[in-house]
Amino acid sequence: MTLSDALLQFARLDAPTLLQQRALQRGAHPFLHWAPFDTADARTWTYAQFADEVARVGAGLRARGVQPGQRVLMHLENCPELLITYFACAHIGAICVPTNAMAAGPELTYMAELTEAVGAVTQPRFAAKLAIHCPDLTWLAVTSTDAGVPCEPGTAPAASDSFDGLRVHEPAPLRAPDASQPLSILFTSGTTSRPKGVLWTHANALWAARLGATQQGFRADDIVQVFLPLFHVVGLSWSVLPTLWAGATVVLQPKFSVTHYWPTALQYRSSVGSHVIFSGNVLAGQPVPAGHAFRQWCNALSLPQHEAIFGVKVQGAWGMTEMVAQGIVGDLWAPQRPGSIGRPSVGYGIRIENDRGDACRPGETGSLLVKGVPGVSIFAEYFRNPQATRDAFDEEGYFRTGDSVILHDDGSIQFSDRNKDLIKVGGEGVSAAEVERVIAGVDGVAQVAVVSRPDASLGEVAVAYVIPRSGDAVPAGLEARITDTCRQDLAKFKVPRAVYFVEDFPRISVGKISKVKLREMARATVVEQRDEQPARV
Repeated sequence: MTLSDALLQFARLDAPTLLQQRALQRGAHPFLHWAPFDTADARTWTYAQFADEVARVGAGLRARGVQPGQRVLMHLENCPELLITYFACAHIGAICVPTNAMAAGPELTYMAELTEAVGAVTQPRFAAKLAIHCPDLTWLAVTSTDAGVPCEPGTAPAASDSFDGLRVHEPAPLRAPDASQPLSILFTSGTTSRPKGVLWTHANALWAARLGATQQGFRADDIVQVFLPLFHVVGLSWSVLPTLWAGATVVLQPKFSVTHYWPTALQYRSSVGSHVIFSGNVLAGQPVPAGHAFRQWCNALSLPQHEAIFGVKVQGAWGMTEMVAQGIVGDLWAPQRPGSIGRPSVGYGIRIENDRGDACRPGETGSLLVKGVPGVSIFAEYFRNPQATRDAFDEEGYFRTGDSVILHDDGSIQFSDRNKDLIKVGGEGVSAAEVERVIAGVDGVAQVAVVSRPDASLGEVAVAYVIPRSGDAVPAGLEARITDTCRQDLAKFKVPRAVYFVEDFPRISVGKISKVKLREMARATVVEQRDEQPARV
């Protein structure tokens, strides 16, 4: 299918036009319930109220000088202002850049410089960080609370910097819809030393909205509970956008909280939700309230044990930022193989091939490749990185996901491992190469290799193996310098949980570091710590 053919399905439609349509069709129906942990700050927007506020904030962005095609940084935890800003940028043709709320200052510098962001929307506790590390921003709009938590004394925004100041304008008119135009840039972790900016078009968002609503069976009367971060695909394009397409209701929480999850679900009668392995496992260890209204959850894989515990259908699925929607998904109306991520989704070509490039047979493990239409069913490009975009696809146009999967004889697919050097920490992707780049810059480090280590709570965490520059002796304070530098330059979840000093790395042919052996060594330390002492954090 060509791009022009694929775009026909979204003729005269884009993200803000879809919102406007729903506001006309279901104006009085709740679109967004904000459920902060401080319930005094809870609020509800109907579709009509939300669309009106989006248009007003869009006018406020224009008043700040934002032009179509310019980028606006959005450094926020889950909160209503995040969704309002996302759609307000779309309303005026600007490009929203949601960044990981846990990003460190130098990471924000890189993202702001790459995108040449003209301004930013953030919250009180992040405002000083952006002002210091993103000095080229021409303006900063700061929310009145930190994701529903009153801000610390002295951090309240001045009137000129307040996000509320964006709301006071007359609504901006809708521009002519064009689904091919750029909408947003999300950053993803990979194997390179720097994250890449994944550019989505309006058609990408519409594709995720329609396909997600269809294959997850969303209904107009559904209440979709969202706690996963909106700067990632599961929270945004697997949950919020399909809710909009269905005309249903979002219940938005600041983040996952085992204390607040069930009370919120019971209060709003949530019927649909999404989880990662971490959150599902935590809830499985807690009492499940009788009479909850959940019908189904979407998770990384089909888990019959969770279906039995929670009394819900657990739909396995796989995707990534570049896929926009779920490229592989379980069928809600048919049995799903336990532990699988489902079968190929509508609109994607799936190939599983071995090291020789041949198609895998049932029972074999191979590399996962996905084919779609760039700018519609898969991302448009890596922003300002044409070489990385070209390298991501093979000669037939299949995207190299870097994931390894197992093909079963019933057509279902099971996740196996990552070919890429990617560590998943509580659902967050960590590039080993990015962490290695930071540690390699510490004085006294000769070589470094970062690998994953199993973790009971987070699934896995990063650990670092370091060869000191001084040979056998480890310079005094080197471990502390490594840790401090990582904490300064990297998001908290990327910081290695342990630093091990070695004389040399295990190696394979031509001197290449054997990360397989290093991971085995890291797993052995977990066993030793269980036997001898508490695990080091």
